[in-house]
Amino acid sequence: MITDQDIFLFDLRGYLILEGAIDPDHVKELNSILDELRNLKPGDWQGYVHGHVFQSTKEGINLQQIYEGGEPFERLIDNPSWIDHVMTFVGGQDSFDSHHGPLFIDENFANIRGPGESIGLHGSPVPWSKRGQFHVQNQEFNCGQINILMALTDIGPDDGPTMVIPGSHKSNFINPELSLSHIKARDGAVDGATGAIEVHMKAGDALLFVDTISHGSKRITTGKRRTIVY
Repeated sequence: MITDQDIFLFDLRGYLILEGAIDPDHVKELNSILDELRNLKPGDWQGYVHGHVFQSTKEGINLQQIYEGGEPFERLIDNPSWIDHVMTFVGGQDSFDSHHGPLFIDENFANIRGPGESIGLHGSPVPWSKRGQFHVQNQEFNCGQINILMALTDIGPDDGPTMVIPGSHKSNFINPELSLSHIKARDGAVDGATGAIEVHMKAGDALLFVDTISHGSKRITTGKRRTIVY
């Protein structure tokens, strides 16, 4: 269940860490399927799962439409660890009929990265877009997109941890360190971005954040990093 403290911290920071959101047996099931899909190349398909990269292979391989990877991935859609949070922060439940419901999935993918790989800082409320907005009125949230980033491996300082700039979802001015086109920091990593913090996670933890918060990941120095984003 969502708590008043969750609501306070999400409004303040733009993110929450949900520890132990996925049980260990479920994590094993997900990793077992990814073992079979990890060598999919950009542009290739396996069933309805698509190999993809955002900008370059330096950001790792994405397995788009990963909810088509099997029942363990379908089970993540309405996971009780986060579904009430997502509905609360997206808001507008009363404006949808029972057939369509309050939510839809914009994008979902698994990401696998190795040493030297990262993704640059991106996300900002400037310029404003309805799709990515963070908005609260009369004590009710109306956020354009909420992301759930799930760790399938332990992600510590050397494992390419996700980085966020807390509070940046409310900023009114563009961060001068970032560019407006696919916002990036310095050499493409977020290691040195002012105000950015590392989010360390254990396998099974989930990071919930509003899409407009500035986020990216630090460069991996050792090991492999496996995450899923819905």
